[in-house]
Amino acid sequence: MTILDKLEQEYLLRTIESGVGLTERRQLFLWTQGAFQALLPHEIMLCVTLDGTGAVDHVECLHRAVLDRAALAQLKADVAPALVTRWQAERAMPTVINANDIALRATGMDHALVHGSAQQGAAGTVFALLGMPSRPDARHVYFLQLLLPYLHLGLLRMPVAASARQGADSAPARPLSGRELAVLDRIRAGHSNEEVARQLGISALTVKNHLQRSYRVLGVANRAHAVARCMALRLL
Repeated sequence: MTILDKLEQEYLLRTIESGVGLTERRQLFLWTQGAFQALLPHEIMLCVTLDGTGAVDHVECLHRAVLDRAALAQLKADVAPALVTRWQAERAMPTVINANDIALRATGMDHALVHGSAQQGAAGTVFALLGMPSRPDARHVYFLQLLLPYLHLGLLRMPVAASARQGADSAPARPLSGRELAVLDRIRAGHSNEEVARQLGISALTVKNHLQRSYRVLGVANRAHAVARCMALRLL
């Protein structure tokens, strides 16, 4: 049982009271920079919505650290899906991730704490707190569990997340070619570009080009989202 001191109780009550009714990205960001920081200090929060298969559907990045465009794109396209996979591998329980973990290594940050609302292989939300000043302990885990419902509702109410979910089942700009679908089907099975190239008798660069064209057609930014869209559209 976690016993809170008087100051922690005050911070928690203040965070809960101010977390009711979050509906916009700016509101969610400001909320996480107030008393929330006293309980769960962090530099970056990745807010991830999962589709009906448990795959990454949309990523919001709330950050107090200065990030360039390339770093932001990497966090959304690579780091967020990797952290979600690690969390899912831990049976959707609060997960502490250290710098030596491959999912976090590219960020240059020492610690992360990940937890979400989704069941295995189902729709929901996942939140990853990166750049915490020390290794997350049992108290941090407890605070995240308490505040998860407010994070979850705040993300689902955001217009950007809502529009992404509404567009998930819309038809692509054009039908995907047979070769594009063949590449995506093998990506879904977990194969790398080089493995797909060997299987289809083409170069890894050609595989990459097929993927880039598929992303544009599907309106997505990465392979996990592309596979999720194809699954939602019953193309694979």
